[in-house]
Amino acid sequence: MKYEEKIKIELEFWKREMMQKPSLLNKVTNSVQKKINSYIPKKVHQAITTAMKGMVKTVLYGSTYTTTAMPPKEMSMIHREALILQKIDNYCKTGAAEGGITGAGGFLMSMADFPILIGIKLKMLFEIAALYGFDVKDFRERLYILYIFQLAFSSKQGTTKVFLHLKDWESQRSALPEQPEDFDWLTFQQEYRDYIDLAKLAQLLPVVGAAVGAVANYQLIKKLGKTAMQAYRLRLLDKPALPA
Repeated sequence: MKYEEKIKIELEFWKREMMQKPSLLNKVTNSVQKKINSYIPKKVHQAITTAMKGMVKTVLYGSTYTTTAMPPKEMSMIHREALILQKIDNYCKTGAAEGGITGAGGFLMSMADFPILIGIKLKMLFEIAALYGFDVKDFRERLYILYIFQLAFSSKQGTTKVFLHLKDWESQRSALPEQPEDFDWLTFQQEYRDYIDLAKLAQLLPVVGAAVGAVANYQLIKKLGKTAMQAYRLRLLDKPALPA
């Protein structure tokens, strides 16, 4: 079986997963997350909200993450994805190390972990986009990166909604605004915050915080990387060639 055929099969399974209705476990998890949110200190929520605001502004307006060189257009898909998998693994290890250090530092350092982790994730997404051949200097490509982020870290209801938006991306792309003022960052940051609260809450605890921080960061970055790969496959596999 050719590599392209193999990943097309993987993509079909992923698309079905994105369209599945919320399970009982999903509903219970959402209820638990909402309950946990009511107990988390206000300072933690404020730190995440501030980090998310900064992230959206950086992605949409800034140039911090837009300097990655694009690979040759004629590079094969198997070669591109081998490089991408290596990048994801490297970022997972970086995030795990950072999570372990901040988790061991107690409450204040664990709060500092949120913006640091977001920066690590964003850098990875920009590199993945470039390796797939997309120009991340284009505002619409940066907007796509934010939707990938949202797709990976939303509730089941939010995941399906974002997936349907990305599934029809090429037909919508020409109609996207040239300016980023209309982006709904509030819903975006709330979905992300609700998703990671359950995974990251134990990082605030003494003794176990370091181990939890390392494992949680590793898994969150890995999930984001895998989601990004499927999201770009969604755009590329039905095309005769990679973008110029």
